[in-house]
Amino acid sequence: MPESANPGHSGEGETRRDFLFLAAGAMGVVGTAVAVWPLIDSMNPAADVRALSATEVDLDPVEVGQRITITWRGKPIYIDHRPQKEIDAARNVNLDELRDPQADADRVQKPEWLIVIGICTHLGCLPKGQKVGDPRGEWGGWFCPCHGSHYDTSGRIRKGPAPRNLDVPPYEYLDETRVRIG
Repeated sequence: MPESANPGHSGEGETRRDFLFLAAGAMGVVGTAVAVWPLIDSMNPAADVRALSATEVDLDPVEVGQRITITWRGKPIYIDHRPQKEIDAARNVNLDELRDPQADADRVQKPEWLIVIGICTHLGCLPKGQKVGDPRGEWGGWFCPCHGSHYDTSGRIRKGPAPRNLDVPPYEYLDETRVRIG
């Protein structure tokens, strides 16, 4: 019997078998990836959701001392065009007095513009202070009437049950008067 016809011989047959095992395994991996990719891709956010992930605001029409509210990702965003008096009040705070110490300079990119998420950090209420005539609390910022949290002109918690300052969303200035939030 010739050597190549012997089934126990480790010659060319094993090399061919090894190649077939590797090729079949590779095809299995590729087939699995092709079958699973649509499932993975379906978990990405839809185009309408991606469009809501950022919003642009023109700040040019906002007067000094005026506060506006916009919506970003379903959350109210408070934008305050602060007069110099509010900027000074926010800067001249002893950080040791604060429950959640943060300097005003760490909360704003431009001192005249404060941009915060308008949700009380205690139980998710909407603090008052955006409209003319709204109570602004003891420090002239925002007041949450539900449980009595007072925020200052930098959105920092000063009194009441809220555990931390109003959150600052990610934002960037596109030019002197336009800002992109998100």
